[in-house]
Amino acid sequence: MNIRAGDWVEVKSAAEILRTLDGRGEIGALPFMPEMLKFCGKRLRVVSVAHKTCDVACKTGGRSMPNALHLEGSYCDGAGHGGCQAACLMFWKTDWVRRVDPRLPEPVRPVAAAPEVDLSRLEQAAVRYENGEAIYSCQITRLFDATKFLPWWNLTQYVRDVKYRNVSPGRLARVVLLRLLFNLRRLHVGYRAAVALHDWVHRRVTGRPTPYGQGTIPDGQPTPAAKLDLKAGEWVAIKPLPDIRATLNVRNSNRGMSFDPEMAQFCGGNFKVARRVEQLLDEKTGRMLTMKSPCIVLDGVVCSGDYSERRLFCPRQITPYFREVWLSRQTEAPPQQGAQALQPEHSPLTSRKNQTA
Repeated sequence: MNIRAGDWVEVKSAAEILRTLDGRGEIGALPFMPEMLKFCGKRLRVVSVAHKTCDVACKTGGRSMPNALHLEGSYCDGAGHGGCQAACLMFWKTDWVRRVDPRLPEPVRPVAAAPEVDLSRLEQAAVRYENGEAIYSCQITRLFDATKFLPWWNLTQYVRDVKYRNVSPGRLARVVLLRLLFNLRRLHVGYRAAVALHDWVHRRVTGRPTPYGQGTIPDGQPTPAAKLDLKAGEWVAIKPLPDIRATLNVRNSNRGMSFDPEMAQFCGGNFKVARRVEQLLDEKTGRMLTMKSPCIVLDGVVCSGDYSERRLFCPRQITPYFREVWLSRQTEAPPQQGAQALQPEHSPLTSRKNQTA
């Protein structure tokens, strides 16, 4: 379909999409989920071409996927999967959409004329029961089977990143340069010099300190906690990176939750709380996990793939989770230069942009 990021598509009707699915309600092992039905008939902008993605469940690195897109605002609400709160950005096969010219008016489709469709296939594929326990199947639990291994050294993927407008040439050059400099530290000689060079260049080209480092708490010792009882809509500031490092053990973890280098670029920024996360699906088993301590998701904060080893520029936009000890409550909305000034280049089309007063 020669679609690129920024183009507009229309999601086909449920009846049209169901005709493209196999007996499991899938195309190439990627399911069309019940949560996607509400987008049928709507026009959405392409936020990225999902020609590749990442595997964080089996940790195989980058994965290639044919004929798939990410559409603006199409996040899974978990309604068909036990109320999972991960809110993943869904994949759309090109068979499920048609390209449209946004300048043309949308056709009027009488609701009464819509044909009846049997959705039982989708509902049955979404959940099964083993000894009374619900086992869910969604696009993320099926992601490994719907993709193929994509080695990081396959240069074609980076050409496609630029071709599909997922990544600008400037960002590609910057990230690749920093990754090459970072890998110099793996040489057996000149480790300290390589670290210093990477850190200096990183600050020069990004204006931020390096996101790499280690927590200060010895392994086995308890890490600190904080209880702010944050609610959706409240404003918070992400603490400076050194303050967050002080809450992490040497494995960069706080009570079992890691602080990823991808999160460091948001340190010091002000963001709205999107929601508290208390349960989500285990991507490997499909079982529902209940968090011992609820975590916080922030509006506009997603993984860029700029620092993700072996899966650079992954367009999946995974939402990172924050411990409340990494945040501080703000009593009022920040000025305009706050959160938006820190909005990373990777998400020019995302609908999760920060709202400033």
